[in-house]
Amino acid sequence: MKVNLMHGAGGEVMGELLQILTRLEHKNAGGIGLESLDDGAVIPLNGMNIVFTTDSHVVRPVFFPGGDIGRIAVCGTVNDLAMMGGRPIALSCGMVIEEGFETADLERIVHSMDVALGECGANLVTGDTKVLEKGALDGIVVNTAGIGVADRIVRDNGLVPGDRILVNGTLGDHGMTIMAERANLSFGGQLQSDVAPLWGLVEKAMSAGEIHAMKDPTRGGFASAINEMARKSRVSVRVREDALPLKKSVRSAAEMLGIDPLQVANEGKVVMGVPEKDAEKVLAALRSHPYGKEAVIIGEVVEGSHVIMETRIGGERFIEPPVGDPVPRVC
Repeated sequence: MKVNLMHGAGGEVMGELLQILTRLEHKNAGGIGLESLDDGAVIPLNGMNIVFTTDSHVVRPVFFPGGDIGRIAVCGTVNDLAMMGGRPIALSCGMVIEEGFETADLERIVHSMDVALGECGANLVTGDTKVLEKGALDGIVVNTAGIGVADRIVRDNGLVPGDRILVNGTLGDHGMTIMAERANLSFGGQLQSDVAPLWGLVEKAMSAGEIHAMKDPTRGGFASAINEMARKSRVSVRVREDALPLKKSVRSAAEMLGIDPLQVANEGKVVMGVPEKDAEKVLAALRSHPYGKEAVIIGEVVEGSHVIMETRIGGERFIEPPVGDPVPRVC
């Protein structure tokens, strides 16, 4: 087998590559490291839960409506920590820069990182920089790693029958924005990435009630995230089509490009499984935060397997995980 772009797209094909990359004997024996393929790993230390994660970021274009590679780099790592209940403390940043990259653009990227760090109360504490000859890569690659502290660990495999499925806002915004930019499609400024640091939102939700499972629907979108959550939890999820939050501009762009908006990346969204008794309280907490004003309950967890959409016309269909990402290099 040779590695191809599909292996890095976050869909089902990526699982083949992960089987190779995680074939290690020396890994966290606690079951919440590489074994679980969660958003991060947990390191118990002196009675504390230290959450650790890392991610590399490649985006084309580097700057897009709503953000840039710097904002994604910080938000992606902060959100991975938050999905496990971790309050972000410190981040590292490694940049690999192509010769000829504009220093003014670097300044914009660093400023975006600084703003995102300020939003979530974390700090950039160490880093590394490499410069490669022109043509060795496409502009810039940014890697960030982060550590956080969690009072209570939340994993993506904790769904139980009866849980309500919540999302904090409209789906598909980031992926469709990137795709529209590449295709030179104009929607009057209505398409904009949702990239945002979610720790403040998640903290409010966790204070309002119990959360059984969380995941941010990045590569592979909502379809990939909800299928992974259901499969790991060994349950079925039923989603109501009329409850799915999608902007009109996202629907239009998706139809024009022949892409399912549920399969494209989001960079400021969270999918939560919440007990029925706490669902309304957690929903209210999400809606009280700027990044959760459009939060909705979109479905529930039942016994069985698969993710099933109840359509507007009264039918049913499977929500399948994507084989690969229809919009590569978006995060």
